[in-house]
Amino acid sequence: MDAYDTGSGARHGPADEPRSPEGGAGPRPALPAAGDPADAAPPPTPYDLPAPHGTEPRTGVAALSLGYQIGAALALAIVAVTVCVHLGMTFLHVAPANAVTKQHGKAIDDWIYPEFEQNWKLFAPNPLQQNIAVQVRAQVLTADGTVRTTGWYDLSAEDGRAIDGNLLPSHTQQNELRRAWDFFVATHGTDNRPVGLRGALSETYLRRIVVMRLDRDDAAGSDGSVERVQVRSRTTSVRPPKWSQEQVSDKPLYRELPWWSVTPADLPGGDR
Repeated sequence: MDAYDTGSGARHGPADEPRSPEGGAGPRPALPAAGDPADAAPPPTPYDLPAPHGTEPRTGVAALSLGYQIGAALALAIVAVTVCVHLGMTFLHVAPANAVTKQHGKAIDDWIYPEFEQNWKLFAPNPLQQNIAVQVRAQVLTADGTVRTTGWYDLSAEDGRAIDGNLLPSHTQQNELRRAWDFFVATHGTDNRPVGLRGALSETYLRRIVVMRLDRDDAAGSDGSVERVQVRSRTTSVRPPKWSQEQVSDKPLYRELPWWSVTPADLPGGDR
């Protein structure tokens, strides 16, 4: 059979050669060779590479420099020691009398009173049902040499106004004045004379608080000075609930203390 033979078996050129869309033979597309770099996955960026072993970023205290680490360790140690000492002092204060409290009772009392005194009246069968307000007035020496007496300042009412609506009232606003008055009452008789060794301490503590509060209220004015102060308490009974048949008096009771002279140590910033 020659080149001019016709039929299905006739040869028409190179076998299986692809043709162009117009019907003519076209160039055969090149297939990528095995292992061609163009088909390989792109190399990982530095952010995709895992961190070398032992080079993880440090956090917390470990991220601080050596000096700051030492400072943080010292601060934590001081806090831990202070907490342990306070817990130990509180335990010895509330514990029954023993050899340690007999030997170191004064040191324990100096640590506890007056700020950390334990008061269990809240858990008593019959808790306090009275409102006690602490009030103060002063004798002021004016610039022309005359002495005038101020009106009564209701310090408890001032604290109440500062606490009312305050989501985070301070410990001073809530307890300083109240604990000072409780401390005074516990160490003085009904005749206002001190009972025991802490009577003079409670008197000094209360006097300095009221002098500081008078200075805050500018009781002496711009040209005067507070020479003496007098403290009193105003006690009123809490009204019982409507369903109770208990009868209480609505008349306030007053307890007035004698006039106290103000010393330079009692003034804000004075020498202690």
